[in-house]
Amino acid sequence: MSRNKKIILTAILLTMNIILSRFLSIRTPITKVSFAFVPTMLCATWLGPKWTVLLNVLGDLIGATLFPTGPYFIGYTISTAIAGLIYGLLLYKKESNSISEKKFFLRVTIAVTLIAVIVNMGLNTLWTSITTGKAFQVLFLTRVPKQIIMIPIHIIVFMFIEKMIRKPFDTYIRSNND
Repeated sequence: MSRNKKIILTAILLTMNIILSRFLSIRTPITKVSFAFVPTMLCATWLGPKWTVLLNVLGDLIGATLFPTGPYFIGYTISTAIAGLIYGLLLYKKESNSISEKKFFLRVTIAVTLIAVIVNMGLNTLWTSITTGKAFQVLFLTRVPKQIIMIPIHIIVFMFIEKMIRKPFDTYIRSNND
């Protein structure tokens, strides 16, 4: 895929990321439920870690600048960069059929679980504790049930969406070779 196509695809996924994160999410003072992981995971699958980190960092910075929900805190940007890196390293398919379905499902499961534990329960709980002044342990205990529920939801939603758009995406890429 050409660099121009990667930039255009990243811009489309960035727009989806911002809309899903800032407008179509459910927020409470200590947690947020969103489907912004979908464009991130698609970017990771199609474009790899570099583009996924870029997508997540730009999404966080643009979203926080244009549609703030509170004061900006760089910790959340670090978290989203780490999430993009994990997704990109585990999900990237250099060629459309280079990974078997079972192996890809295992990679998705590992990536989603690592993000839930390291980023969502670990780092984001730390950032929320710092910004709100609430005890880390209390916040952590409230986040664990949400992550246990969200892990299978993220896996099922992503596998369904990726399977539905894999063939049209591959056809587009092959038919418009540069």
